[in-house]
Formats: sequence, structure tokens, C-alpha cells
Amino acid sequence: MPNRLAHETSPYLLQHADNPVDWWPWSREAFEEARRRDLPVLLSVGYSSCHWCHVMAHESFEDPATADYLNAHFVSVKVDREERPDVDAVYMEAVQAATGQGGWPMTVFLTPDGEPFYFGTYFPPAPRHGMPSFRQVLQGVHQAWTERREEVADVAGNIVRELAGREISYGDARAPGEAELAQALLGLTREYDPQRGGFGGAPKFPPSMVIEFLLRHHARTGSEGALQMAQDTCERMARGGIYDQLGGGFARYSVDRDWVVPHFEKMLYDNALLCRVYTHLWRSTGSELARRVALETADFMVRELRTAEGGFASALDADSDDGTGKHVEGAYYVWTPEQLREVLGEADADLAAPYFGVTEEGTFEHGSSVLQLPQHEGVFDAGRIASVRERLLAARAQRPAPGRDDKVVAAWNGLAIAALAETGACFDRPDLIDAAVAAADLLVRLHLDDHARLTRTSKDGQAGANAGVLEDYADVAEGFLALASVTGEGVWLDFAGLLLDHVLTRFTDEAGSLYDTAADAERLIRRPQDPTDNATPSGWTAAAGALLSYAAHTGSEPHRTAAERALGVVKALGPRVPRFVGWGLAVAEALLDGPREVAVVGPALDDEATRTLHRTALLGTAPGAVVAVGTEGSDEFPLLAGRPLVGGAPAAYVCRAFTCDAPVTDAGRLRASLGG
Repeated sequence: MPNRLAHETSPYLLQHADNPVDWWPWSREAFEEARRRDLPVLLSVGYSSCHWCHVMAHESFEDPATADYLNAHFVSVKVDREERPDVDAVYMEAVQAATGQGGWPMTVFLTPDGEPFYFGTYFPPAPRHGMPSFRQVLQGVHQAWTERREEVADVAGNIVRELAGREISYGDARAPGEAELAQALLGLTREYDPQRGGFGGAPKFPPSMVIEFLLRHHARTGSEGALQMAQDTCERMARGGIYDQLGGGFARYSVDRDWVVPHFEKMLYDNALLCRVYTHLWRSTGSELARRVALETADFMVRELRTAEGGFASALDADSDDGTGKHVEGAYYVWTPEQLREVLGEADADLAAPYFGVTEEGTFEHGSSVLQLPQHEGVFDAGRIASVRERLLAARAQRPAPGRDDKVVAAWNGLAIAALAETGACFDRPDLIDAAVAAADLLVRLHLDDHARLTRTSKDGQAGANAGVLEDYADVAEGFLALASVTGEGVWLDFAGLLLDHVLTRFTDEAGSLYDTAADAERLIRRPQDPTDNATPSGWTAAAGALLSYAAHTGSEPHRTAAERALGVVKALGPRVPRFVGWGLAVAEALLDGPREVAVVGPALDDEATRTLHRTALLGTAPGAVVAVGTEGSDEFPLLAGRPLVGGAPAAYVCRAFTCDAPVTDAGRLRASLGG
């Protein structure tokens, strides 16, 4: 019989709706039930494409005996971390503070007041590797709750007090300058892996936001070292197994230092951020590899993640059916020499194996290989390789596909909108811009209420119940601002302004510090606040970037001041931990550069000369430059005010730090003033 999760919209919660565990969704009622029955709360947090979440679910939550014990002695609450990043952040901070590490599934035991007192991640069904079994943990917690309640209360109280003392107040500090950004670059150089690209050791994550900083730093200062690190890392990733050599798109991370074997789940946010990065790399260098990867990644998102409503789904699972009914990680993506021969025949298999790095021993499990693109001596027949790729992709499409998490997350769709809009504009692909507009329309229609408050998620055209957090407001504003520059439609600037007003009034304190949840949001044991960029830009740095761009478009002093104050955290963290504040450093580059404001005015938007100037402006590499395009006398954008044609011809006006250049009518002169 289904439990209380059967009515939820989260695919992750729905995966647990038929468990014998009497799950509750996160709700006031769950904690009231714990209080009524005088029981502790088991909080289990995960997400739908998390491999070990599935493993623990199968081993423990589907086990009737374990479920009986849980139902008798605990109130069990299941949370999708992607739906409730605030709940996840607060308790993950407690787990990390107590154990020095964290991850998912996250397993936390709480008092009925929501105070944590015992923590862990994955627990096995039987003791192994020094880990107690899940059943032993449950018995130990039950015993402590019934026999040593005072001790439990003391532990919980100490943890909550310790967390409360972690408030960050960098908001009143000054934004970073030349010295801090140079120090950050030096720190990245020290952690850079010159043999393999990327930073640090295994596992290796695609450093999309750090690469954005490196490209902007190069554009502003001419630093060849910054460009080299960005270029080499992008090439290594694109040639590695972390990149899907047949269908495009990137996996979550590489388990090794060489980018060979990925953790195979594909997340919308990674692909949105990387699509934009490869587009910007192409803009800086003209690299054909960067162009191909940007377009293939954009096409992957539209083809495989787009929902029927026009938004973008969150993820594809790492696991899929290996053809025997067993779910295995990577089964959809890996190949043996024998499988190549079956699809391609002997001659083409002999070509494909070395081309894609498929060996008899294999680079993955059971003699299978993850497709790569190793560097080769000699020349390959491009037509033959294209045919091989096409046939392998068609054969792969016949395999059982990985599951898809269909929920639409506002923040990640904001990142996708920005990436698709810019990629479409740079490569003259109006279909990609159309896809960005459709996703933006969905967010306005379904996720925004009459007061421009955001709902975090939707699924199948139905808005979820959870309020948007800071990253939702900031990333959606970022997407809308990119769309405004690309389409020339000022309504997207207006919507961004409405969202950023909420950032100023509901997410910012008097000193300029930012919080991940609104002042009027549900109260947790602490108000989450994390300025570090991890898999995505933090809400804090994303807000700084969107506020800065909006201020450049409108001249709004409050937005610019808020951006500068928010960047105080980058001044503090950038020189010390540059890998974990990449987007903040990229925004700081934009601030140091101005950012530049470009207004393109023409007799009509479809006029050829106007389009040329507009495209030239979008191809400029000046960090964080904003672009407005419209007709003479248009009130579509504030930057167009008082900007006439020059001698009857379309013109571009470039301003920076309250100073404007003379208008230009020649694309070459505009290019020179914007870089690129």
C-alpha cells in the first residue's frame, strides 16, 4: 500500500512511495506526529539520480523487517535535496561539522523540534568496513532516546548553538580588486594539473565556473597562463570519458584524475554551465573543438532534457538496465570490442576501437570501455567517423535508457536559458534561442506568482509547493538578462528586475550579507547561508552577478551597491579558496571591467547592418558586458534612451565606468572596443 509520498511531485519521493516505510514528506505535521508519539525523527535526504541513495533504498527501505522497526520507533521523513536545498544545506552543515564529511544519502536523527543529534550518510544492511549496519544504528539511537534522553538533548542543543554562531557577515567588506584576483589566479595555478587539466586529484569535477573566471581574467588582463589553463582543461574534458562522445553532454564528474571513467549521471546544471563555458571559449579563441562541444551539449539538453511543457528536466540517472533486468551504472554508455563489431562490422570496428579508446581489457568494469577521443597520430576519414558515430548512437538508442528526473528546477532552468540564448546567438542557431524563450515562458507562467515570487520546482505542468531560494531568484534573473541581451525584448529585463527586488528586500540584511532563504521563509534550526560555489554558483555569487548586470542595464545605484557589497565575500575567500568561489571571481572580473554597457540602435531589428552590430556586441569578450538593441527612440531598454542613429546609419554606443566612447557604425571598430 503506498505511503504518504504517493501525492508528492518529486520523482525522488515518488520512488519511495511504495516502500513499507511509513514515510512523511517534510512538513509541520510530521514533527507534530513525532511530538505526539514522543519519538525521534529519521530524516533521509537524497535525490533521484543518486546511486547510493538507490542502493540504501533497496537494501533497507524496501526491507519489511527494517521498515517495521522504523515505523515502530521513529517518524521517518524523506526529503529531495533538489526540492528543498534549504533543509539539505542546514543538516548537511551539521553532518560536516560533526563528522568532517558529508554526502548523499544523508541520514540524520532529529528531536521533534528538528534539532539534530546523530548523523551519517549511507549505512549498509550488515556491518562492513568498520561501518555499523543500519539496523544497529537504529537500535542504538532508539536506546539513547529512551534511556539517555538528557544526553540527547544536550548534544542537540550544542549542535544548534554551534551552527547559530556561523553567520557570515562579509557583506560590508569591499569588493576584490586587482591584488585579490591576481592572488586567486596564483592559487589556481598551484592546484592546476598540467598533465591532465583541471584542478586537484580524483575525483575530478568539471570546473566550469573557475574556467569562466579564467576566460574573463584573460580578456581583461591578457594573461596567457589563465587562457592556457582554461583551454587545456576544456580540451581534456572534451576528449575524456566524462564527455559523451556519441550524444554530447557531460557526466557529473570523473572518478579518476584523467577524465576517463565518469560517474555517469548527467545533470542539467553541469551541462548548462559547460555549454556556456565552451561557447565563451570559442568566442575567445575560435577553437573548433569548443564550437562542436558547445553545440553538441546544447543539442543534448534540448533533445534529452526538454520537457513537454518547454522546461528542462533535472537529470538523467547514472544507472540503467544492462539488458538482463539488472540496473548497472554506465550500462547505457559503455562498449566492448565485441559490441562494436556487432554494430559496425569488422573493418569499421577496427577503425572505431582505437579512435574511441576501446580496448580488450576495457577502461571500465567487466572489460567494457568508456568512449574517449584520445589524441592520434595520422588522419582519420571524417566521413567514415561520422557514419560510425551515427550507427553507434542509433544502436545505443535501442538500449534501455537511463531514468530521467522530470522535475523542473527554477535555478537550473535559469542557467540553461542563459547558456542556450548565448550559444544560439553566437552560432546563429535561432532554434536554441527559441528553446531558451520557451523555458523562460514556462518559468513566468508556472513558477512566478502575481507578486513575482518564485516557486522552486514544477513537474508535468504542476507547480510544486516549495518556495524559491536565493539561487532560484539569482539564476533565473541571470537567464532573463542573457535573454534580454540576445532577443532585444526588454520584458526580460523587467522580469529580472522584479526578481532582484526580492533579493534586495527578502534575502539581504542591512549589512549587505545574503541568505539562501527569504526572511519570511519557513524557519529551520538556522537560516542557511553558503557563499561558496560548488556544483552550481552559490545563490550569493549568482545574485552578485545578476545585480551587477541589472545595474549596468539600468544605472540603478542600489543594485550596483548591493553587488559590490556581496562581492566582499569574494575578497575574503578568493585568495584562499579560489576553486570554490569561481563564479564570484568571474563576477569580480566584470566589476573591475566596468562592466561595459553596449547600446545598438538601428532603423529596425531585422536590418542587416543592425544585426551585424548586435552580433558583434554579443561576440565581445569584455567580462560581463551587457547589450541592449532596439530602434531609434525605443523605450525597450534604458540604455537606448537618447541614442540616435549616426548619419541615418545603425550605431553602437559603448560606455564603461560612467564614461562613454564616441558611437561607432563600423563592426570592426566595435569589436576592437569590446575585445574579440
